[in-house]
Amino acid sequence: MKIKLIVPALLMLCICFSFINKLADDPFTILINRLQEYNKNHPQEKVHLHLDKPYYAIGDDVWFKGYIINTQTNEPTDISKVLYVDLINEKDAVKTHLKLPMSGGITWGDFKLPDTLTEGNYRIRAYTQLMRNAGPEYFFDKTIKIGNSWANKVFAATTYNYSKEKTVDRVSAQIKFTDKNNQPYPNCEVSYEVQMNAKNIDKGKATTNANGEVSINFSNPQPALYKSGKIIATITLNNKEKIVKSIPITAASNNIDVQFFPEGGNLIESLPNKVAIKAVNAAGLGVDVTGTIADSDGTEVNRFESRHLGMGTFIINPQPGKTYVAKVQFKDGSTQTFNLPKTQLSGYILSVNNKDPEKVSLKIMMSPDLTGPTELKLVAQHSGTVYFVTKPASQKQIITASIPKKELPSGIIQFTLFNGANVPVCERLAFVNNIEDRIKTTIENLQPSYAKRGKVDINLNSQFNNKVSRGSFSVAVTNTAVVKPDPENETNILSTMLLKSDLAGYVEQPNHYFLKNDAQTAQDLDELLLTQGWRRFSWKNVINNSMPAAPFKAEKSLAISGTLTSYGGKPLPNSKVSLFSSSGGFFAIDTLTDAQGRFNFDNLIFTDSTKFLVQGRTAKNKKNVEIKLDAVPGQIVTKNKNTGDIEINVNEALSGYLKSSNNYFDELTKRGLLERSIILNEVNIVKKRDAVPNSANLNGSGRADFVVTAEMLENCVTLSQCLQGRIAGLMIENGTAYLMRSMSLGGKQPMQIILDGMRVEPDFLDNIMPTDVQSIEVLKSIGNTAIYGSQGGGGVLVITTKTGNGASGSRFVPGIITYNPKGYNLIREFYSPKYDATSPGTQPDLRSTVYWQPNIVTNTEGKAAFSFFNTDEAGTYRVVVEGIDVMGHLARAVYTYEVK
Repeated sequence: MKIKLIVPALLMLCICFSFINKLADDPFTILINRLQEYNKNHPQEKVHLHLDKPYYAIGDDVWFKGYIINTQTNEPTDISKVLYVDLINEKDAVKTHLKLPMSGGITWGDFKLPDTLTEGNYRIRAYTQLMRNAGPEYFFDKTIKIGNSWANKVFAATTYNYSKEKTVDRVSAQIKFTDKNNQPYPNCEVSYEVQMNAKNIDKGKATTNANGEVSINFSNPQPALYKSGKIIATITLNNKEKIVKSIPITAASNNIDVQFFPEGGNLIESLPNKVAIKAVNAAGLGVDVTGTIADSDGTEVNRFESRHLGMGTFIINPQPGKTYVAKVQFKDGSTQTFNLPKTQLSGYILSVNNKDPEKVSLKIMMSPDLTGPTELKLVAQHSGTVYFVTKPASQKQIITASIPKKELPSGIIQFTLFNGANVPVCERLAFVNNIEDRIKTTIENLQPSYAKRGKVDINLNSQFNNKVSRGSFSVAVTNTAVVKPDPENETNILSTMLLKSDLAGYVEQPNHYFLKNDAQTAQDLDELLLTQGWRRFSWKNVINNSMPAAPFKAEKSLAISGTLTSYGGKPLPNSKVSLFSSSGGFFAIDTLTDAQGRFNFDNLIFTDSTKFLVQGRTAKNKKNVEIKLDAVPGQIVTKNKNTGDIEINVNEALSGYLKSSNNYFDELTKRGLLERSIILNEVNIVKKRDAVPNSANLNGSGRADFVVTAEMLENCVTLSQCLQGRIAGLMIENGTAYLMRSMSLGGKQPMQIILDGMRVEPDFLDNIMPTDVQSIEVLKSIGNTAIYGSQGGGGVLVITTKTGNGASGSRFVPGIITYNPKGYNLIREFYSPKYDATSPGTQPDLRSTVYWQPNIVTNTEGKAAFSFFNTDEAGTYRVVVEGIDVMGHLARAVYTYEVK
């Protein structure tokens, strides 16, 4: 009996194993597994910065909080621990580069905007080293306007007019130069250069008229190549002072580009096709149009009109043997005819209906020749993670399917249709906006109105799915009478994390799609995805098993690593490497190289401008070794993709804010709380004879009791030999330098050695090769040593090597190099005054950012409390809250109250 039962069981087991092996050998299963394996081994990250304001003025601080998530889990990242944030000017040059420590996927910091900067369209860019593998198009990259009234003498307002002479585009720029009181600069000479794509195409001179105006006319020699540029205008004022203004050229013509995008990819003959339209002007901004569709016989088959930012859709059913054109009418009444994409005789259409709030409905249509027993595959994935797979048979021309939205994450879902040969034949992007995926925040105790300088106490509550939510939040409070909100363009954690971070290219008014949760907004968003199909992930690489390389590793901590080799390049295993630093107190640590000669000092914590000394010795304590430090190349600055966000007249656009901020900065300057640069008259500087390049002398370069030059060291074997008997009052004992006055007092305090700005031990002197030294500044007198405090009591030797900047690892003696890596930037705290009956304050309070707090953490009950005081200015105050919890759920809320 038992044998009879065992035989069928073995038979079923064999069948199961056969099925599993067959499934494992299925090419499509292999394809999906390959994708999942790549995702697991090559995770990606997204960054959002919450800024305190939508725009700024020179003199302001830009306060921000960074939120970083792992795209695979949609949770705060635990992969990277370091975030880079850059402030980039209109010349695509980095003006400030921050390196910030991250914990639990969050960090915060700020930029100061000194008066050495000019007004313009700046960018704030944020990324991790790991994000560089996906490319800069997926960095956080926000264009912000920074005006300048406080430190500005000349304002330039520009208008452009466009015309066409035959096939040549002509541009006329009218520039008006005024002072901050809007008074013109008449009869001033202006020289200018016109640059398009960084190439000079015109230059000249002009004189301002009685209204301070000049007219500059130029032509665009290559309209297809030159799309934008700038006018560099230099105005000479009556006091002969020259002021340079850089004026953006956002467009070189009034041409409008119209494109058509069939849903799924192609127009298929005899099948109803949805086609999206997108019209943009030369500056990259959407332009609304209307038009008609006609076939090759001239018969009108449909009409269309754009609904939002030049985007819209229409339906067409291409007939055999027919071609189609679109006659587009623009706002000025002009028309232009465009050919629709060529109709394919055979193919598939993948159509998505995303109107139902509960589900995504899909329809697969195919030409009759493609029907049959072949099995199709439909895949839905988000950021490389597959959420849905179905394998319908292609026996019918129309196949339908639906997916409950609750089974999909919020964000961009990529639907791909594969044919029987596992080749992708159609693709469609759709957006899932699950409101229940977000943290719900409420605030208690907020009154409808307060007095000026009144105290505001707020209790923040956070919930997810009606349960307590513990999260990290940031809060920005501004007065809308001073800082007018720009809700469709201000940075928003939802639009960044759910939309822009997965789309390459420029997205106009991204926050428009999150201000309302209605049918019209959903349709606008669907049309955006129909017309902007670039995304983070491509199936082509998976199919070819050629996923892109990932040369940049996740940065877990600050580290100094490299390789120890012989002069012939042979790795030196089991050799000693020491790391020294005297910044913030002397420390030293040692390690041994591995079998490949590699060494690594990790888990370091140091601030920017910290200098290190790296020393290597062989296993036999020989110093003739080569130290090669690992260096990660810096991130290049790409062209600004946010062309539509560039403002030609920044100061004019921010005039109201600049007037208010100017009063605020003047008040701070009077109180000594804001530094202001003073421009001196031009003078000729005569180089001091003993000035030392790259000197770290705290008294100033060359300010010493004696300077030993490189020429004086040419015939010395050791520095002890060079210094002995050359400098009065200095003697050498066992390779250590002393001043005789120190020895006579019985203290016998050795001279302190400062090597390329870093303190090293006094007995280190003869480790330095004389031929590698540029200079030695000898500090003996109390006037020169006092600045070094007690460490300089025995005198100081400031030694500068011939490669003594130490920026990327400078060698000055065998087995030793100096190194000055980028460290963490200090995180400052936002100043918020406190007023009460005993301390009401008498100074005017004109803050533009009323309150900023990047580190509000809710407790186990989902609550957090914070408070602040209003300013002296009345208006509607706006409280913006953003945040994230440990599961990656996002929060965004805006509250208002009145100050009277």
